[in-house]
Amino acid sequence: MPHPLITQDHVDTYQRDGVVLIKGLFAEHVETLRAGVSRNMAEPGPFASNNDKAGETGRFFDDYCNWQRIPEFEEVIRSSAAAEVGAQLMQSDSVQLFHDHVLVKEPGTSMATPWHQDGPYYFVEGRQTVSFWSPLDPVTEAALRCVAGSHLWEKPVLPTRWVKGDAFFDPAPYMPVPDPDAEGMDIREWDMAAGDAVAFNYGILHGARGNKAGLRRRAFSLRLVGDDARYVERPGKTSPPFPGHDMQPGQKLRSDWFPVLWPRS
Repeated sequence: MPHPLITQDHVDTYQRDGVVLIKGLFAEHVETLRAGVSRNMAEPGPFASNNDKAGETGRFFDDYCNWQRIPEFEEVIRSSAAAEVGAQLMQSDSVQLFHDHVLVKEPGTSMATPWHQDGPYYFVEGRQTVSFWSPLDPVTEAALRCVAGSHLWEKPVLPTRWVKGDAFFDPAPYMPVPDPDAEGMDIREWDMAAGDAVAFNYGILHGARGNKAGLRRRAFSLRLVGDDARYVERPGKTSPPFPGHDMQPGQKLRSDWFPVLWPRS
């Protein structure tokens, strides 16, 4: 039986389109996550950045891989329904944590989150992957935008650096970054309450507008993998890099670095 937060229709939609809205997934954890984001911004980690271009207004902060040092994040990762719901969406018997990610757009931030797929930046591949993107403030225009079905495209989209816009790797194996609005693609976006979550496959093309509203847009993302996820080599440094992981192509992610969240031990 599906978890009470989802129905079989959620699972079917996720399998078909690669993206689905889960109402209230983190609703009981919003205050805990807000506290974690505050701690994260006050004590940024080694991967923290401000994705601000010269001449643009506001502040776009992001940071990742902090769950081991920010107790609020670990609490939510281990106690929320995300792992169980993720297992059901992915149709996977087990779920491992890949990483956490915080993205904060202050009021008046003009910088958009560029269109991209997460998968090409990562050193893991598989059909069974899921990211949960959850706003910690009500959002409308600054919500996540996802291109339905893009996880099934024949070629991955070229990964680029968000501020500079240059390619992460050799462009040859990738397709150029498309313009989904101009090309009339099936873009899914929702007005979202704090604690709602968009679930999407690592292959889904997604982005977000700037934050023109008078409120902050704090978002917490949780990246999970399922049974078929395996380590792969990329032609350069991945993001996140996880230096010293010592994994070989074809191996499952090492569970001492990427803990099993479901089934719960």
